[in-house]
Amino acid sequence: MAKALKVSVVVPVYNPGPYIEDCVASLMRQSLPDDEYEAIFVDDGSTDETPARLDALAAEHPHLHVIHQENSGWSGKPRNVGIAAARGEYVFFVDNDDWIGDEALERMYAFAKANDSDIVIGKMAGKGRGVPRELFRRSYPRATLANAPLIDSLTPHKMFRKAFLDDHQLRFPEGRRRLEDHVFVTAAFFAAETISVLSDYVCYYHVRREDASNAGFQRLEPKGYFANLTEALDIVEKNTDPGPLRDRLYRRWFRVEMIERLRGRRLLQVPAEDQRALFEEIRRISGERFGPGVAEGLPPSQRIVAALIHADRLDDLVRLAEWETSIVNHAELDDLGWYEGALQLALTCELRAGRAPVGYVHADGQDVLVPPLADDAAGALPDADLDATARLNQSRVDVLLRSRETAAEYFLPVTFTSSRRALGGSDGDAESFRFLLHGEARLDPTTAGGGVPLERGIWDVVARITSCGWTKDARLGSVRSVRASRHCVPAVLGDPAVAVTPYWTDKGNLSVDVGEKTSRLRQELLFPTAPSLATAGSDLVLTLPLRAVTAAEVAGAVRLVHEDSGAMVDAAAVLAPAVHAGVGRSDLSARLSRSDLGVGRWSVQVRLVTPDHGGFTPLPVSVTVPSGPGAPVVEALDRSTTREARTDEGPEERTEGFRSELGAWLRTGRRLARRAGGRLTRQVRRSRG
Repeated sequence: MAKALKVSVVVPVYNPGPYIEDCVASLMRQSLPDDEYEAIFVDDGSTDETPARLDALAAEHPHLHVIHQENSGWSGKPRNVGIAAARGEYVFFVDNDDWIGDEALERMYAFAKANDSDIVIGKMAGKGRGVPRELFRRSYPRATLANAPLIDSLTPHKMFRKAFLDDHQLRFPEGRRRLEDHVFVTAAFFAAETISVLSDYVCYYHVRREDASNAGFQRLEPKGYFANLTEALDIVEKNTDPGPLRDRLYRRWFRVEMIERLRGRRLLQVPAEDQRALFEEIRRISGERFGPGVAEGLPPSQRIVAALIHADRLDDLVRLAEWETSIVNHAELDDLGWYEGALQLALTCELRAGRAPVGYVHADGQDVLVPPLADDAAGALPDADLDATARLNQSRVDVLLRSRETAAEYFLPVTFTSSRRALGGSDGDAESFRFLLHGEARLDPTTAGGGVPLERGIWDVVARITSCGWTKDARLGSVRSVRASRHCVPAVLGDPAVAVTPYWTDKGNLSVDVGEKTSRLRQELLFPTAPSLATAGSDLVLTLPLRAVTAAEVAGAVRLVHEDSGAMVDAAAVLAPAVHAGVGRSDLSARLSRSDLGVGRWSVQVRLVTPDHGGFTPLPVSVTVPSGPGAPVVEALDRSTTREARTDEGPEERTEGFRSELGAWLRTGRRLARRAGGRLTRQVRRSRG
């Protein structure tokens, strides 16, 4: 009797070329045994070399299967064919240009069985593509449309119980059409008894192809696209009563598929001759389907767009989009340092339009956002659409680690406060101000990877501000204080110990090297004081003060290399916490046998962890053994000629340069604010009067 399969992976395929290789490789690497899952590739009439490639794979691997069919025009029919052929208890949909985590099937299946789930949504990462983020802040054994942002995830890249799909006759709309996944997933969400969200492991990697030929990046034809969109709205209407839940679900499509298409770069990238057709279709659908409660739940920057859509003001939307393209997260790193085994980060963020802070006006007890619109457009906006009071109070700052290799993201624990600073331009009871968020984040390398240690690699540190309908990311570090530069040192942490090296990239941004993926450890191990060499009987004790911190003693090693013969001498060493000039550092001490060291000069290398977790790092230090009766001598190279000295001074110089430039920006911003303040206040009063 054949063994029951746990998972069937269904992959619709159409002319992926080499992009399918990462998908295939990830399926072959699964931790789930080969006899417990199958991969079904449904070739939708490919005309490239892919069909032959898949047939060869299937001939070699019994758990890989290929179904060939005539081209159907889109991915709905291939997925349906895959469902019909699936023999697994669960079906997982993967696109041919994406890939999955090595443990994705095993983890998602275990989570499904533990919670008796009809649907499991695994954490996603996007390489050049957007993915839901708020949904994956934590895991949900039992999520619903009411208690979790499920509606933000409408792609089909999830695991579905096969019997659930069959019992409810859930299949994808077929033919050449758009948003077939929205229709399928929305219906599944309403039919499911248990939906689970797994957020502690990245299961799915969405990849934007270099040729930008992913189906989701094809040109949008407004009438057909929004006709398909209304099919998903019909499902919501059928399964909900009028009220807050329906409005919140509708809001997802209004916000993502309509408002965001008429904002910033997305609108400006639409050819001018196509903008009107897109605008008219959005205006028609939103007017027919969405009551006032849908727009009322939007943040002010999106409510303003909604109001301009309703008022038939496309030209004003274009002007607003030009302004919004300049809005960025201006993030400053105030300090960082290692405390109790974690890297603590202090930062300040604010939204800026170019170099000027995004301004607000406090008038009549309300905080008002006033965009740069013509007087008649500003006057057409309802008071409620300008009111930012509640949304300012809900503003937040997040700090994320983003894998340089895979784009996987993890949120760090953050606490934050807000402050307001006057911009000038006061007029009566109205006062213009800027809004800042001050955060403190904690990066513990032993838990930051979703509760487990970070994987070896390079992790970029990203600051994110969410406020009034804008969510903006910025790399942290390019604007930083002198303190932050001085406190950026490596650490040796964990069990087994791993070297964790925060460093500044060539652009001045903060990244973290976990496990010596780069040579940055060598560059950052600066000497705060001189090394020493003491005599202990017939042995020598070499002590190297390092710019690295450790919370406890760690077993390492020292290697001496004879500069003439290349002979090597290795000795066990201990890395121990120490203090130099009142600042936490560490000392690496090794006991050397004098008889092992021949005459001449020996260069010094160090290993701060076990051989499995790091290699030897050369230091600008030498030990010279004289030919006569004198004692061996240790010396550091002249600091004025080493990169260490330049690195030690460089960040301060760069930081001061950043600060000077920042000061100029702020002075310019204040001048502009004083000029604009009166105009902002007058616009507020006109909009109210």
